[in-house]
Amino acid sequence: MNLADCYRLLGLRTGASYEEIKASYRRLVRQLHPDVNPNDERAKDRFIRVTEAYRFLLSAVHPTAQAASSPAEPADVVVTRKPPAPKPSPVQQNLDLSLTDKYLKQSSYEQLQQLFKTNRFPRAIALVEGLAQRLPEDLEVRQWQAITYQRWGHHLIQTQEFEKARVYLKKALRTDPHNRSLWAEVERDFHRLEQGIYHRR
Repeated sequence: MNLADCYRLLGLRTGASYEEIKASYRRLVRQLHPDVNPNDERAKDRFIRVTEAYRFLLSAVHPTAQAASSPAEPADVVVTRKPPAPKPSPVQQNLDLSLTDKYLKQSSYEQLQQLFKTNRFPRAIALVEGLAQRLPEDLEVRQWQAITYQRWGHHLIQTQEFEKARVYLKKALRTDPHNRSLWAEVERDFHRLEQGIYHRR
């Protein structure tokens, strides 16, 4: 994400002041917050992108202001809708994450499962790469990213896009090199890949 994209996402002209950035972010958060739009995936995606743009602008253009600002959202943003009741989750809870990031991680996991079920792998990759940018130190998110690459590579073998499959299988190994079960899956996929190339000759 570059500066121009960040200004555009927040509906601002390039070079906007800290106060303008903050005001625009507050306004957009009130409209797009997941608690206000519980079943709207587009609003959730925009909320994630807007929050990333806000943070990026603060760190790149107004680093001193960022230190005084809340990492999740401005304190005076009030969301009147009651948050959904928590439900059991297979996602490990990282205590260092803000409440917003915990919610986004959980909802991203659920969305990722749906995308896997419907074989929408490019969308799954975009989702998990965005999450990995937002939570670069989260080992679990990195694991999801590697699994997504592996599943996309597996699917590409089935559609006989062998070279592209090889690229994504290698990306899976580079992303999570210490995951033994992932290595086993990728090895099986490479075997299928070689068989597919051999039978196509």
